[in-house]
Amino acid sequence: MTVPPPLPRSHPEFGRIRLLCTDVDGVLTDGGLYYGADGNILTRFHVLDGHGLKTAQAAGIITCFVTMSDTDQIRRRAADLRIDHCLSGIKDKVAAISALIGELGIDWSEAAHIADDVNDIGLLRKVALPVCVPNAVDDVRAICRYVTQRPGGTGAVRELCDALVASRSNERPLP
Repeated sequence: MTVPPPLPRSHPEFGRIRLLCTDVDGVLTDGGLYYGADGNILTRFHVLDGHGLKTAQAAGIITCFVTMSDTDQIRRRAADLRIDHCLSGIKDKVAAISALIGELGIDWSEAAHIADDVNDIGLLRKVALPVCVPNAVDDVRAICRYVTQRPGGTGAVRELCDALVASRSNERPLP
């Protein structure tokens, strides 16, 4: 797999994003399932993504987890990061985000989504800024305008957050 070019910095379309939606499994996690000896599933999140989401929030970007999974681990991570909207157990992501956009009084042209699998294709087609991780399935990669350099679960969301924040402030984020 080739390494994609870095996300652009200070790009006008990035500066218009007011809502950042992210899938969880395969994006905020590496997509693996870890089973403890007691049979419980353990979930690994990366601290870089958490920092990126906090930075995006501080820059005024509304954050949203939108996932088909419905676990205590996802809700706990969202609570720990004070994610603005945690939509878990969502079968129709387009309908859920459409309702959220209406509630927030914003437009699809102000929304971004980062994903990795086919259940996100509908949402990726609706948002202004469709982004995926490099380990996304081919059908997702084919419709995304940008691909992060980092794979899911290793700071990919941080990479996107840094680009969004840099575009808002016209400053390059720290390396």
